[in-house]
Formats: sequence, structure tokens, C-alpha cells
Amino acid sequence: MRLNASAPPRRTTPSLLVATLAAVLLLVGGLLVLAPDRAAAADPLLSRGKPATSSSVEDTGFEPARAFDGDPATRWASAEGSDPQWLRVDLGTTASVSRVRLNWEVAYAKAYRVEISADGTIWTALATETAGNGGTDDWTGLSGKGRHVRVYGTARGTPYGYSLYEVEVYGTPDGTTPPTTPPPTTPPTTGAFTVVAAGDIAAQCTASSSSCAHPKTAAQAQRINPAFYLTMGDNQYDDARLSDYRNYYDKTWGAFKAKTRPVPGNHETYDPAGPLAGYKSYFGAIAYPQGKPYYSYDHGNWHFVALDSNSFDDPAQIQWLKDDLARTTKGCVAAYFHHPLYSSGGHGNDPVSEPVWRILYAAKADLVLNGHDHHYERFAPQDPDGRATPDGIVEIVGGMGGAEPYPIETVQPNSQKRISGPYGVLKLDFTDTTYTWQYVGTDGQVKDTGPTYSCH
Repeated sequence: MRLNASAPPRRTTPSLLVATLAAVLLLVGGLLVLAPDRAAAADPLLSRGKPATSSSVEDTGFEPARAFDGDPATRWASAEGSDPQWLRVDLGTTASVSRVRLNWEVAYAKAYRVEISADGTIWTALATETAGNGGTDDWTGLSGKGRHVRVYGTARGTPYGYSLYEVEVYGTPDGTTPPTTPPPTTPPTTGAFTVVAAGDIAAQCTASSSSCAHPKTAAQAQRINPAFYLTMGDNQYDDARLSDYRNYYDKTWGAFKAKTRPVPGNHETYDPAGPLAGYKSYFGAIAYPQGKPYYSYDHGNWHFVALDSNSFDDPAQIQWLKDDLARTTKGCVAAYFHHPLYSSGGHGNDPVSEPVWRILYAAKADLVLNGHDHHYERFAPQDPDGRATPDGIVEIVGGMGGAEPYPIETVQPNSQKRISGPYGVLKLDFTDTTYTWQYVGTDGQVKDTGPTYSCH
């Protein structure tokens, strides 16, 4: 337990002590008469039920909000086996924070910081622990002012992750609500934003090998610093085991896992532990925010649909897609999944995606992103039957995230640009009504720039 140390008592003479006590008693009595409820006042609890986000989530049921719900039986848990991890809360207004109380589960932090921020971007340490032993840490006598409070774990005390039953932030709100940079899971509702995307990413190699590409694509992706990242499947080769995710993907693209919105590819189904087992264990609720390997979310005026093309024959996913598109009120729609309907690479066109294209086309979707073939390719707007049309869907294949490149074999109709060889990432720029993109190589050079399209 962490508590402030009190100052040592002063030595005093008996007569002075009597006089001092009398004066104190008189003063306290007067305060009780004048303001009885202020005599024992304490700073209020500010964090209960407030919006919370985290760097990762172990699985469904361990979301960050669980640490701020006042229920001692629920908890937040991060992904296992990875440092650093963080948990943050938005107090909703600027406050002077005086106390933070942490109730750790078995998976505690050996080293961590309690931090505060005015805007969710620049953080200042309120307290630092370097020899934690779990249990309850009660940091009192703190002095910091801000809207956001974060627990930032730098060293785990166990082989697991980080887990907190409850985080309580106490202080005095000042009533103002300054502008704030939204956390990754609460994107801005209007305006321009950038997304980085890639598929077919982590081969079983590390930066110690000069031929290993995924550390280089990760570095370029991080330099762009987008609002969030997309992966279009085959995130980890060859069998997408959890151990391989931890040994390879996590060392590169895992640096921004909390800002990543992934989908699985066919290699995620090869896991000996079961189809998508390692994928689900590694990404947790990030990949299953709605309890399924397919999900949707909004950013600005865009509706993003993340799909599992390994199970396009699942009626439940198809019905969910139809219902999801019918519900959205956003003006622009983008979908992403692993298997492309059209491709000039070695895998070629994949008819498994045709029924989904027909649903997307009927809903006036604008953009589809795919991987699977290890090259970059962009297509003119076309319909599900491959006919060029202004109201068609633009498809981009972006399978150059790190896996060995595939050659271009049979150029498909409506294919406008193809690049095989130079590794890179897609830098997609969105506004409320338009989108465009660049294919950026690991050397930082723009290899291709797409047209600017207006949303349907």
C-alpha cells in the first residue's frame, strides 16, 4: 500500500503544548459550527463510469471500462507477455488530481507510472513505481492537473499481462472541458484523417536479418503516424501460431497493436491449435470487438467493415453484413478482407468474394482493400461482374507488408497500376466526401499515387 509519509512531530514544552491544544480545539469547534460538512471533506471520486481505453485487451469480458465500473469482481486485462501496456480514463473535465488507488489482480506491474495529461497526448508522471508487488497501491498527496489519467506499465511482475480490478482517481474538478485528442477507439466525427494498411506481413524473421522486410514496413507505417492501422490478413506466417505472433509480428507491427484493426487471412486458419486460435489470442477484443472475427466501426463520415473472407460461406456473417450496411448512416463505406475478387497476381481472381461484392455494390460501397497476392495493385471503379462503371467499387490489393513478393502473371481488365518487388504500405487519406492514397515504399518514396474519388 502506498501512502504519503507524515512530517516528524515537533518537540514542545508542557505549557506550550496545553496552550496549543486549547487553541486547536477552539478552532476546530468553530469550524464545525460554521461549516460542519467541510470539516471532514475529502476529494471526490472522479473516474467511476468514465470512458476508458487501453493498449490491448486479453479477451472479451476484460475491457478497460471494467476497471472503472465500481465492481470489485470485474477487471481489465491486457494481452499477455508484452511490455509496455497502458490503461487510461477520460475524466471528462480538467481536474486537480490528489489520489489514485490501484487494485491489482494476480497479473500485477513490477514497474509502472501513473500519468496525467491535459489533451491525451503529452503525459506527465504523477507517481512512479519500480518495485511493485501487487495488491493495492494507494498513491495519495499527488499534485497534477489534467483531464486524462493513465497507468503505464513498463515491466510485468508475472509472465502474464497486466490486470486491474479497479482504478480510482480522486481530485477536484475545475469545471472546464478543454479540447482533447480522442483516444484511438474514439475517433473524431468529422474532417480529414489518414489510415495505413497492409496485408501479408510477418515472415518468421527479425530485424537481425537484412532481408527481413516486416521490420521495415512497420517502421514506415509508424513514421506516417495515422489515425489507425488496417491489416488485410496473413498477418503472421506460416501457421499464425500465438508463439509466432509473439516472436515476430509483435516485435514490429505489434508496436502499434492498440491502434490496429485487423482481419484474418488463410494462414490464420492453419494454426494447429485451431483456426484463428493464435490470431484471437494475440489480438483479443481488438479483432473481436463484437464477439466475431468480422465487425464494423465509424471514423468521421466513413463506415469501415472488417470481414473474414475465410468464412464467406457462413450465412451468419452474410446476414450480419447486410444488416450492418442497412443500419449505417455514414456517407462513405470502405470494406476490407483478405481474398480479392480481382487480382493480376499468382492467386488471381477469387470468386469466394463475389457474393460479398454484390452486397457491397448494392449498398453503394466505395472502396475494398485486400491482400493474399503479394503485390500492390489498384483497379478502376467496377461492378461485381468486372465492368468498369463510375458508380463501381475501387479495389486495392496491398499484400506487400513483408511476405515474399509474388510476380504479376495475368493482367486483369480495369487494372490501372501494378507493382511487385518493392515492399511498402498503403497511405490512405480520407475526408468526409473523398478519398485518395499512395503506395509508400520502405525507403519512404512514393511508388504510386491513386486518383481522388468522391464517395457515392
